[in-house]
Amino acid sequence: MILQKIIKKTAENLKKDKTIEELLDIERDIKDVKNFLKSTKENPYRIIAEVKKASPSKGVIRKDFNPIEIAKEYNEVADAMSILTEPFFFQGDLKYLKDISKFANIPLLRKDFIIDIYQIAEAYNSGADFILLIAKALDEKSLKELYQFARKIGLDVLSEIHDREDLEKALFVGAEIIGFNHRDLKTFKMNMDLSSELMPLIPNDAIKVAESGITDFEMVKKLSANGVDAFLVGEHFMRQKDIKKAVLKLKGLK
Repeated sequence: MILQKIIKKTAENLKKDKTIEELLDIERDIKDVKNFLKSTKENPYRIIAEVKKASPSKGVIRKDFNPIEIAKEYNEVADAMSILTEPFFFQGDLKYLKDISKFANIPLLRKDFIIDIYQIAEAYNSGADFILLIAKALDEKSLKELYQFARKIGLDVLSEIHDREDLEKALFVGAEIIGFNHRDLKTFKMNMDLSSELMPLIPNDAIKVAESGITDFEMVKKLSANGVDAFLVGEHFMRQKDIKKAVLKLKGLK
């Protein structure tokens, strides 16, 4: 399974050049972290727009990839931004997050395959406001340890699930933001009904995020009516010539 390959590669290449304490000892205070959890409750069509060059299933998605210019457009119209930092399978870079954090005024997500507390400290050091934890990639103990560390230093956590077993893990750690990834990691097929299937099992006060396969406003409206609070969209925007217009259109504003 591709997830196992990515996790193995991540573990092999996890370079700990500094201590966690050194990574956290920067001129940044918890009050400077932009709270995604609170901001998501204000609008029914919250878009987390993703800076994404490539994926294992689609290859290079955007050839004219300029992460800074893309992020500047997102910053004007999106509600949060996801920056892929995984280098081997998605051609991401932690540097993108650092550079974008210098001007962004919306919450920033470090989108990666996080398996170690060190990566969370890196995210904090690089300007992230929240991180992604993939339930499928972690056992309950590891997921809880990483989740609690992130919350301790002030970062929100998007807990990504793919099925009921993942959801049980997320609920076990007390996840406040739960992302339904419609893409099956084994087959790469889409199940756009996943969120509605699992929605009845989630506490009402949890923030629900729909991920993958979202391409038009009608889909956004349907998912919103089913209880989804925010939408993480990457590939669709990366294939558009006018990114800003595409974001506004997905929010029903164009």
